[in-house]
Amino acid sequence: MAAEPLQGQHYLMFVGDVYEDLELWYPRLRLLEAGAGVTVAGPRAETTYAGKHGYPCVSDAAIDLMEATDFDGVVVPGGFMPDKLRRDAKVLQLVRDFSESGKLVAAICHGGWIPISAGVYQGVRVTGSPGIKDDLVNAGAIWEDAPVVIDRHFVSSRKPDDLPDFMQGIFQVAGAN
Repeated sequence: MAAEPLQGQHYLMFVGDVYEDLELWYPRLRLLEAGAGVTVAGPRAETTYAGKHGYPCVSDAAIDLMEATDFDGVVVPGGFMPDKLRRDAKVLQLVRDFSESGKLVAAICHGGWIPISAGVYQGVRVTGSPGIKDDLVNAGAIWEDAPVVIDRHFVSSRKPDDLPDFMQGIFQVAGAN
């Protein structure tokens, strides 16, 4: 049996309707495979949310009950979900708390909308879906068109095809903690 390099670590992921299926499930399963705990939190606990491509995800917990101190980082999938969740004050506070404590803040594709709205990307090198490039730049981020960009505790990627690189970035940051 392989070593579990993230044993003892615990990560938060957000879910809501119209999340990008692969961008939630691939990181969740890879984190579990590496020995980490994962809590998938949505607007309501134990609620089924439909992905963009129809794959369901049942939330483990409600976002309102989450605290950044209980986790080693946050992973934000894309899809249309981030556009709704970035209006939730608790989501934004959680991302600010992760950022301020130097914990992993990972976003892929349109997931970057949440760190943008949390105000944590000023001066941070990032990538994301080309569809939100202007939003990232207007938020003060330094845009790069790359499969993954790692800047301190921030990890970002553009699209589902970048998921292997995204996870390598997450593992690199997680292993440094």
